[in-house]
Amino acid sequence: MKTKIDIRQLSLEELTAKIKTLGEKKFRAKQVHEWLWKKRAIDFSQMTNLSKSLRNLLEENFIINGILLKEAQKSKDKTIKNAFLLSDQSVIEGVLIPTKKRMTACVSVQVGCSLDCAFCATGKLKRVRNLNADEIYDQVVMINEQSINEYEIPISNIVYMGMGEPLLNYNSVIKSIDKITSPDGLGMSPKRITVSTAGISKMILKLADDKVKFNLALSLHAANDEKRNKIMPINESNTLDTLMESMIYFSEKTGTRPTLEYIIFKDFNDEISDAEELFQFGKSFPSKVNIIEYNSIDDGKYQQAERKKVDAFAAYLESKKVIVNIRRSRGKDIDAACGQLANKNDLSI
Repeated sequence: MKTKIDIRQLSLEELTAKIKTLGEKKFRAKQVHEWLWKKRAIDFSQMTNLSKSLRNLLEENFIINGILLKEAQKSKDKTIKNAFLLSDQSVIEGVLIPTKKRMTACVSVQVGCSLDCAFCATGKLKRVRNLNADEIYDQVVMINEQSINEYEIPISNIVYMGMGEPLLNYNSVIKSIDKITSPDGLGMSPKRITVSTAGISKMILKLADDKVKFNLALSLHAANDEKRNKIMPINESNTLDTLMESMIYFSEKTGTRPTLEYIIFKDFNDEISDAEELFQFGKSFPSKVNIIEYNSIDDGKYQQAERKKVDAFAAYLESKKVIVNIRRSRGKDIDAACGQLANKNDLSI
């Protein structure tokens, strides 16, 4: 049996070459490319401006590995958590997060994760594989359609903060962002895209050398090595000193202000002394801080800090002239913590 080519793994140039070998004129490749990316066709029969003979040829030689919506949970606060089914039957998650000022799509980059962060539901799932660029792109398109259908507003922002570590799937992440920002894709500004990393120092340096235009967020969560080692094993090989050097380099090379993400846990990292350590880490380069209220997972090991502790923590940083945003917990009445929906439904192979 003939092995079909995954057509969306081909660049426009590669697709053009393949189309010509089928005896078709090269402009047909552009038409097919537009159907695949701008119109997100999931079946060749949808490509109605192509002849039936060409559609049959495409069907015989290629396959479109699109993603499907398997489950959606809608919160009282309008957050929608989605479980997406991939062509190999793996499941990933994507979230639509509506607020007064923006509509944000949160997307995954891996099936599972290898980093084993203590507070994250995804860490309980083994890492199965990296996602392809088209699988990341599809999440954005589908969440955008969901936003329009549910709230009559398209998404305004994208965050790579779902399942998996983006910098351990570097090529697919960069390729997906290129497609999202391209006029041939969604045409979004890279300034509306944020990639969040647990802190892979050498890859942060690569981002800087590649002079990326999107925003970078570092999931810090503790600003001393002893505490960070407890909750994020990756810190043992990417210490805070090493991370600081890479973040300084990134900021200098790109001229941007990275975000330091700080989930605040009850009786772990919620004291003023913790805020001072965070200030000391962040003052070495232009940065801002997102304090994130914790969405508890089922094991109950970590809990959300008290509101008064969160407010005092933020007030201390603001007294030091730090730009601070508090991200209140969303989707408390659904499985909104990253990896939680996949875990509860045993959806990841």
